Amino acid sequence: MENAQLIGLSRQRALLRQMDVVANNIANINTTGFKVESVMFEEYKMPVARDKDFMASDQILSYTQDWATLHNFTGGSITQTGNPLDIALQGDGFLTVQTASGEKYTRNGELKINNSGILVTNSGDPILSEGGQIRFEPSESNITIDAQGYISTDSGSKGRLKIVSFENPQELTREGGNLFVGSNPIQDLSTKVSQGAIERSNVSSVLEMARMIEISRAYQSLSKIQKSHDDLRRSAIQKLGTLKA
Repeated sequence: MENAQLIGLSRQRALLRQMDVVANNIANINTTGFKVESVMFEEYKMPVARDKDFMASDQILSYTQDWATLHNFTGGSITQTGNPLDIALQGDGFLTVQTASGEKYTRNGELKINNSGILVTNSGDPILSEGGQIRFEPSESNITIDAQGYISTDSGSKGRLKIVSFENPQELTREGGNLFVGSNPIQDLSTKVSQGAIERSNVSSVLEMARMIEISRAYQSLSKIQKSHDDLRRSAIQKLGTLKA
């Protein structure tokens, strides 16, 4: 009976983890460049009752383990904004962001120019070109970003956006601010840049809401089963307590 409760508890913990991921997806429906996540589960088998005196083989208990969180890097829809500092990436590439803890990567192309004339994200972190930070003088105008990521103004070229990709994007780790951390970035020459547009989140609100309902119902069903086991144990203890030695 105790084993059954532990197995149920492992499933409940996995469902809570899945609910957190789905809730985060829903919360980022309107986050530019956000990529939906999902949880992968696996069966964890644990042998018990290991003793030489048992005639039968060990009983195998199957627990639920949340094995990994997967990123869905399918492109989101492209929305035209008309803002020359907004860019949308079409392909597998990421923009390179300079942060206090090193280079990180994002698909969020909502950019702006800070008080120092540096091209930055909404969080204020500089967007990098292949030559470093991108700085504009107050007198410069007519900012143009072509499909290959080359930036120019009426004063001339400002460099090329540092767009990178990864051999295995699933190894990227998500951090706050819609940023990813990864190692061994590869220069990406195939991703196209669209100026005056942004990439929407690829979250499907209908699908994520359906998943949330499914998870909630599964959790409630497990809770009822756990309560039934508790009631059975309580009843067994009460009956044993009434027996005379």
